[in-house]
Amino acid sequence: MFQILKRQMLTPNICKMVVAAPRIAKSALPGQFLIVLANEEGERIPLTISDYDREEGTVTIVTQLIGASSAAIIAKEEGEFFRDVVGPLGNPSAFVKMDEEALKGQRYIFIAGGLGTAPVYPQAKWLHDRGVAVDVIIGARTKDLLIYTEELGSACDNLYLCTDDGSVGFHGVGTACLEDLVAKGKEYTQAVAIGPMIMMKFATLTCKKLNIPIDVSLNMLMVDGTGMCGACRVTVAGKTKFACVDGPEFNGYDVDFDEAMRRLGQYKAEEAEEKAKYVK
Repeated sequence: MFQILKRQMLTPNICKMVVAAPRIAKSALPGQFLIVLANEEGERIPLTISDYDREEGTVTIVTQLIGASSAAIIAKEEGEFFRDVVGPLGNPSAFVKMDEEALKGQRYIFIAGGLGTAPVYPQAKWLHDRGVAVDVIIGARTKDLLIYTEELGSACDNLYLCTDDGSVGFHGVGTACLEDLVAKGKEYTQAVAIGPMIMMKFATLTCKKLNIPIDVSLNMLMVDGTGMCGACRVTVAGKTKFACVDGPEFNGYDVDFDEAMRRLGQYKAEEAEEKAKYVK
């Protein structure tokens, strides 16, 4: 049993929770994920680690209401327990394995969208704490849907907010903001995009045009998180990979995004039907 120590609604359908999990916190690294089981009757839900504190023995997860299983997680209150939390799973971000001296010469740009903003935080913080130059772009439809702005503001050199409606920050999408920054003289050696699949596809196309290498996270494809179900199967560099065991992060240039988007949309109708039972 894993106790929920803190619970906060970041938007009307996105919930942040800090969970007591000392052994997981001790081993967690940026880019990895957890499997969360809300109760004995619940479904295994893969959630990217949005923060971890080794001293406090906690991990942070951020959940968006999509269907019945995510609703069961969000319904939990502070002081209650998850039936099980397993992890850390998946491979950490590529920079974790890089030599620290080599890292200091890098200039990272993170492009975050929607729920994907939360897992950007431990990555940006890890790099920033080691003296690596880090800029972050957060995009959302409107200012009320922006999350993790305060946390990321303290974990990077420059934070750029983008809104589709221009309600705050750059008026436009994150990829347009990146092009604007580069046009104004910004130089980056590596990009990382985490967010909706369509956003990551266009972030990859933009980075290719700008000659910036990019990694993307395919965590939203995962189901059982162990490679057994095959739901997160995706073509990367012409080969079949599984997001949960081979990723969740891949070189964006190599990902077949059109195939990934078709796979992601397979159960939209069922998810909507289950969500309707919880959203009145």
